[in-house]
Amino acid sequence: MKKQLFIFLVVVLSSCATVRESSLPEDELFLTRKYIGNFIEYRHTSPERLGDPHIIWIKTTIETYGKISAYSKECSFSEGDRLFIRRTYYMPGGWSGYWMYQIESDKSVSYRLSEFQYDNKLLVQTWF
Repeated sequence: MKKQLFIFLVVVLSSCATVRESSLPEDELFLTRKYIGNFIEYRHTSPERLGDPHIIWIKTTIETYGKISAYSKECSFSEGDRLFIRRTYYMPGGWSGYWMYQIESDKSVSYRLSEFQYDNKLLVQTWF
C-alpha cells in the first residue's frame, strides 16, 4: 500500500512540475538563411603572414552588420545583389558537429564567413 501511494504521489507531483521554455522562439531554431541587405562594394585584404587566409570585406545596405568579413581573394557579387547569411550544421565525424556560416546571393555565389567579425567585434553566431 505504501509503495502504491508513493508511486501515485511521484506521478502527481511530476505532472505538476513546471516546464521551462526555451530562450529562443521555435521559429528561430529552424532559421537557416537571413537577409542582410543588398551588396554595395567589397575590399580585399592580403594575408599578414604566410599561411593566413585572404579576406574580403563586404559592405551591404543594412548598416547593423557593418562590414562582413569572408574568406576569398575576389568577390563575384554584383552591385545591388540581395545577400543572405546561411548557416549549415556539419557533422564530419558523425558524432559531433559545428555550424558553418556563409554569405550568398540569389545567383548561387557564396563565400565562407570568418567566425569573428572584426568590424563590430562580434561572433557570427550572434546574428542568428
